[in-house]
Amino acid sequence: MLYEINEKALKLESEGKKIIRLNLGDPDMATPPEIVEASYASMKAGKTKYASSYGEMRLRQKIAEIHGVKAENIVITPGSKWGIFASMFLMLKNGGNVIIPTPYWTAYDLIAKTLGVKTKLLRTEMENDWKVDPNQLENLIDADTKMIILNNPNNPTSKAMDTKTLDGIVEVANKKGITVLSDEVYGAISFNPTKSILDYGTDSPHILSNGFSKTFTMTGWRIGYLIANKLFIDNITKLNQITINNVPVFIQDAALKGLELQAQIAGNIKAKYKQRADLASKKLSAAGFKFTQPDAPFYVFPKRDGLDGEKFTLNLLDRGVAVAPGTSFGDYREHFRISLTAPDDQIETALDKICEVTN
Repeated sequence: MLYEINEKALKLESEGKKIIRLNLGDPDMATPPEIVEASYASMKAGKTKYASSYGEMRLRQKIAEIHGVKAENIVITPGSKWGIFASMFLMLKNGGNVIIPTPYWTAYDLIAKTLGVKTKLLRTEMENDWKVDPNQLENLIDADTKMIILNNPNNPTSKAMDTKTLDGIVEVANKKGITVLSDEVYGAISFNPTKSILDYGTDSPHILSNGFSKTFTMTGWRIGYLIANKLFIDNITKLNQITINNVPVFIQDAALKGLELQAQIAGNIKAKYKQRADLASKKLSAAGFKFTQPDAPFYVFPKRDGLDGEKFTLNLLDRGVAVAPGTSFGDYREHFRISLTAPDDQIETALDKICEVTN
């Protein structure tokens, strides 16, 4: 229902209704001007031709430096979503199943369905801090299981996985010979340090997916990357060659500028969204909602016992606020997701309306 809500919000806006958009993780902050200028300079320099399907070496080397890996372990993709799709396509095109802890980002399940792949959902609960139980994970694995998808920190809960839990998941995956695809697009802007799948080595079969959309407010630029063992990176590159060929070099040059300024840019975005998360937590707590404190931007995933999240979401949209129902992320009817990606004054107004609707 995530995309249906978005379409309805767009329709209402086209009819002249003012909608505060807290339904999508699209940061309201502008792309930093240094990044825009770097792209412009690259275009003026004529970098508008075909290029390597691996990605530009300077960008790959910078990413390698940041993550402590080799450039040969990196391929540039048109957004992290393509990297996830490409990884799932290569590993699951001949059949099998994938395990996804819930709540999850909607695209994982939709990609699996598009590929004709069975999804096995591993439910987690707010009351248990959204922790994955490695024993339950192992019990879900069968002879056809080829992949486990993690989102760390998580969308929609903004919860980061603790070290013990991640260690347990990787131990099970290694024992069973299964690849972990770890989507860490919120990792660089997590409020606290978060353990990465890369901490277990790039010689493993595990894959990291990351991108520039969230950290650098570059959602529309469509650039991301995968880090994995060289054989897998070579295979993704072959897929790039017969599909997208390459991310435009002027976009890669813009991303490189972002990485050069990452400490400053990530620091600014973390500070802004921590302030918003604190405001949301204060108002939602006062209104009686239950939720886990966000470990990262941009989301809060509140719950109220007995709430019909879909009905609530539609009623709230009629009052000028768009949020996403919990059923978009799994079987969480009593939940809804707030995306804190609007100007501060709009967020405060929207939070007040959210609290009013349920009082």
